[in-house]
Amino acid sequence: MFRIYRLTDIIRVDPAKLSRPLEEIAFEELRKKYEGLKDKNLGIVLAIINAYVDPEGYIPLGDGAPYHKVEFEILSYVPIINEIIEGPVNTVGRMGITVKMGPLEGFVHVSQIADEEVKYDPLRNTIVLAQSKKIISQGDVVRARITSVSLGAQTRMPRISMTMKQPYLGKLEWIKEKEGE
Repeated sequence: MFRIYRLTDIIRVDPAKLSRPLEEIAFEELRKKYEGLKDKNLGIVLAIINAYVDPEGYIPLGDGAPYHKVEFEILSYVPIINEIIEGPVNTVGRMGITVKMGPLEGFVHVSQIADEEVKYDPLRNTIVLAQSKKIISQGDVVRARITSVSLGAQTRMPRISMTMKQPYLGKLEWIKEKEGE
């Protein structure tokens, strides 16, 4: 789920940058600090949207740089357990599929794709359902439910596990076929 949060912070303005507009400097400093940040409350920060910089700053003793209070908004993505997402299949492998969901990818293990036996066909790089002979390949659009989220350390991407085994989940073509019956 995409969210917008309003935050406040204090930024240090390098004296060498004082010839530039204060808002431009604030955006640059906020981007360095926040964009890409993973936080259990904020989610994954995608962008700084608006920033209001208090023009009246202060210079602490022993530091030649001014500090300014900044109020700003961030756009973040927060994957929520039980959230239903739709997205294209990005990769197909013997362990399962990855589904593009906004700025992230979720993983659907082969055991969570369907109620019937699921096999990987390495020649066509597809997932094949053994009984119905339905296939999932790269680029197909699927609907899945998030079952677990692990944001993990800052250096690695979050792990998002999903399932497609429940009613109204799966490849969109399969869902439309069922609704037409």
